[in-house]
Amino acid sequence: MLLKSSKGVQRIGHIALRVENLDRAKSFYLNLGMQLIWDDKDWCYLEAGKGKDGLALLGTSYKAAGPHFAFHFEDKKEVENIYSDLKKSGVKVAPIHEHRDGTASFYMQDTEGNWLEMLYVPAGGIKSNI
Repeated sequence: MLLKSSKGVQRIGHIALRVENLDRAKSFYLNLGMQLIWDDKDWCYLEAGKGKDGLALLGTSYKAAGPHFAFHFEDKKEVENIYSDLKKSGVKVAPIHEHRDGTASFYMQDTEGNWLEMLYVPAGGIKSNI
């Protein structure tokens, strides 16, 4: 399967982990020097370094997504093209969803059942709610 209308993936932008205790996990990663970008009652998003490598911590009550890794794209059209190419080639993909932090994405599984997300991130980065 070759993605015909897109450049393809360029960057793994974040991973998402399920955690038993969100406050404990958040504190651990903050103490490692990560920066808190989004903080909610059932999940949070942290970034590290100049590359803004991301980590999403998903609490036990968070149901919108499970553990996954995400490819980040600076061009929303690129996400739309990949979505269209995958769908046309018969790959099962969830609809593109606009997120409250200014991003947009869709989820899918690879051939081995691993979840991944194709995520558009605006040029200014992921909006913070802090």
